[in-house]
Formats: sequence, C-alpha cells, structure tokens
Amino acid sequence: MDSFVAIDFETANQYRTSVCSVGLVVVREGSIVNSIYRLIRPEPDFYSYWNVQVHGLTSRDTDSAAIFPDVWNEIAPEIGSLPLIAHNSPFDEGCLKAVHKLYCMDYPDYQFYCTCRRSRRVFPELPNHQLQTVAAHCGYDLRNHHNALADAEAAAVIALSIFRDI
Repeated sequence: MDSFVAIDFETANQYRTSVCSVGLVVVREGSIVNSIYRLIRPEPDFYSYWNVQVHGLTSRDTDSAAIFPDVWNEIAPEIGSLPLIAHNSPFDEGCLKAVHKLYCMDYPDYQFYCTCRRSRRVFPELPNHQLQTVAAHCGYDLRNHHNALADAEAAAVIALSIFRDI
C-alpha cells in the first residue's frame, strides 16, 4: 500500500465525540504530499484534567475553533476513497464514527488499517508497540507526541515501512 491517509485525533475528555484536534498526512505513491492540522471545538465542550496532561490543549485553544462538520467538510476531499491509517485505529475510527453520528452526518465506509496491530506482527522484538517506540524503530523521531499532526506523521512513516505487501 503506497497511497493512504494517516489520521490522528486528540480528545478533550472521555467522550469519543470530544475531538479537539485532528492531524492528517496524505501519502500518494509512497510520498507525503500534504499535511493538515486543525483544532476543533469539542462536544461536549469541556476538558478533563487527564486529557490536558496528555496533549496540552485547553478550551483557550479551541473556543474559537470550528465545529467538527465544518472541519470535516474541508478535509474530507483530501481523503476521498483512500484507506485510513492510524496507530491504535479502533480509537481513531471510534472517534470518527462518534462525531459523524453526533452531527447526523453520513459516514463513508472508510477502510482503516492499524499500525499498532501490524507492528506487533512485523516487529515482535520491540519492547512495546507504543507509537513513539515503533516510530523510532522506523526512523522517525516523535518529539511532539500527542500533537495530532506529529502522531499522524509517525503513523505514516510506520505504515510506509510495514504495509508494503498490502
């Protein structure tokens, strides 16, 4: 697989609908051709202490941000019919489905692939299969972990290494 979109969401709280940022990295024919990062006003619109500790975003960052449907209308054309890649894809796919449902949006039948699951088979020797560990093994220095764009970039680099035969 040499054409896909790597995606990562960060959430404001425990609800999957509370996406507060998204990062997308578009890969075509094995090369990164576009990167997109957007802040999103979450729903419900509150930040839990633990989520803030993970990604550092607060309501000050997203109070004037667009809501999910507006952001998605802008970035969905970049995805088109390409498959989506995420590290721990059940989380990101769950977020995407949850916000589509919340806003009564039609959910396209996106095909998701998980770099975490695949890395367990391809790199069994790693001490763990956390994003930063697998990214480092694939030559990507994930300095800004839990920034949605940095995490999507890491997933893209990993996918280019481990999804060659799909």
